[in-house]
Amino acid sequence: MKLKIALFLLCTAGAAPAFATGLATCESGDPATWQSKEALTEKLTKEGWEVRLVKEDGGCYEVYAKDKDGNRTEAYFHPVTLEPVPIEGEH
Repeated sequence: MKLKIALFLLCTAGAAPAFATGLATCESGDPATWQSKEALTEKLTKEGWEVRLVKEDGGCYEVYAKDKDGNRTEAYFHPVTLEPVPIEGEH
């Protein structure tokens, strides 16, 4: 019985990274049409942000940074337009 539980946990742990973990989802289409992460970093830097990390999540770019006011933030941007994407639950 313990072996079955261990195998189940092992199998499900490997499947977890396949799901988006973020708070936003983008209908972003073909990744060949996306602007680069570097382009987003450059845009945000010009706006006064201090970008720590940009990664893809849920078809969006997820950004960890300090905004122009020095506040730590997690923000989402559409990879084609580089426009901000609302986070689920925020109005």
